Amino acid sequence: MLRVSALAEDMGLPTAALCCEGFVGQAKSSSVGLGYPDIGIAPIPGHVDVQTGDELRENVIGVTLGKLIECLTLAAPNSVQAQEPDPYEIAFQGSFEEVNRFFLENEWSEGLCIVPPTPEKIGEFLSFTDRSRDEVLGILLPDNRTASIWNVAVNGVMASCRPEYMPILIAIVEAMADPQYGVEHSGNTPGSETLIMLNGPLIKELGFNYEQGALRDGFQANTSIGRFFRLYLRNVAGFLPHRTDKGTFGGTWRVVFAENEDALRAIGWPSYAGERGIGPGENAITISRFTGEKVIASVHGDSAEKILPYLADSLLSGTTWECCFTYGFAREVYRPLLILSPLIAGVFAKSGYSKTDLKQALFERARISVARFDAYVRNWTNLLPGTRSLYDLAKLGEAPKMFGESRDMERMVPIVTAPDQIQIAVGGDPGRSNCIMFTQNGNLGFPTTKRIVLPQSWRETLRKTRNP
Repeated sequence: MLRVSALAEDMGLPTAALCCEGFVGQAKSSSVGLGYPDIGIAPIPGHVDVQTGDELRENVIGVTLGKLIECLTLAAPNSVQAQEPDPYEIAFQGSFEEVNRFFLENEWSEGLCIVPPTPEKIGEFLSFTDRSRDEVLGILLPDNRTASIWNVAVNGVMASCRPEYMPILIAIVEAMADPQYGVEHSGNTPGSETLIMLNGPLIKELGFNYEQGALRDGFQANTSIGRFFRLYLRNVAGFLPHRTDKGTFGGTWRVVFAENEDALRAIGWPSYAGERGIGPGENAITISRFTGEKVIASVHGDSAEKILPYLADSLLSGTTWECCFTYGFAREVYRPLLILSPLIAGVFAKSGYSKTDLKQALFERARISVARFDAYVRNWTNLLPGTRSLYDLAKLGEAPKMFGESRDMERMVPIVTAPDQIQIAVGGDPGRSNCIMFTQNGNLGFPTTKRIVLPQSWRETLRKTRNP
């Protein structure tokens, strides 16, 4: 709503944005990034999802209407905006403890100790890129702040990254700034968290863990880069809890998931990045926002046919309201991720399955009734209220054709609309038969892949860093 209000203000039209009272802080913070810090906001007491019609009417007439009229008829007081320090100025000098206290007080850290970003340390990071420190990588909402090579290095230092991670950090921010990723949705109420997936020779060269405990902290490369993402989201994009970050529960940052490319080569499957156009020997990262995860424990079977029912059932049981993103206000955009341990991937390969075959098999088996799908989309959310069935909507061209094949409400339909929408990766403990699935939050963050570009002096600079 605020983005629509900003467009109206651009045309000289006074506006007021309606929002539930729990989102007023987010609205005020977001309006600053949109360039209209004084935009009118008319709150609705409580939350509309749990109010009766009479309660909602009373709240709107008693509170919202008066504020709405005030916003549209009275001049708003001019806000005084805090001035940010110049990117290159030294903001503070002091001991390690004093620096950390200063950063915490200014909300530049998440509560853990940061490494003070001194000019010397920032310079070490900049030595691992051929790009100018002033280069702009994009503009990030909600604060409308510039993402640059310089502030990538600053936040990399703070997150305890090593200087040689700099090319990876740049690629991550390039993906974050890509409209396909949708960074502006990072503060949505389901509290989704981003997973960074790494492919290429850098996995081994920089010491990423890609085997047992692949999603566990304890390895500097995986852990510090995962922390970098959240710090950058906070310090540059501007997502702060209780304001622009409105995750109902949320979670913490995830460590980088490095795919086990040795296992993939052994079974003849392409890497995750390979499926997305990245060639052999190239390095790439992919970021995608996920709403939850589900461990699929003790998968049992010596053939694909024995294992498939368990995996398909797990995809189903892990997918509920996400059906809204198969069809709904953002249709055909659900992208669940299934990570197989090398052991399980090997069983499928031994059974003659390619990745494409596996996706097709899961597409055919992971199905629910039209009645249940209809309940998720229309009855159990406030996203598509109304009386039309999915069958009727399909006939009107407003839902995928598969919903209009018959009026049989018990007919089974897939949770995605095409096999390729099921993502497959391989990693984790090579000696265990567990898998894990992630539910993906539709168009609130499509998987976005970027190549990692190494500086021309990569080998020499890396050698000097490791052997000063």
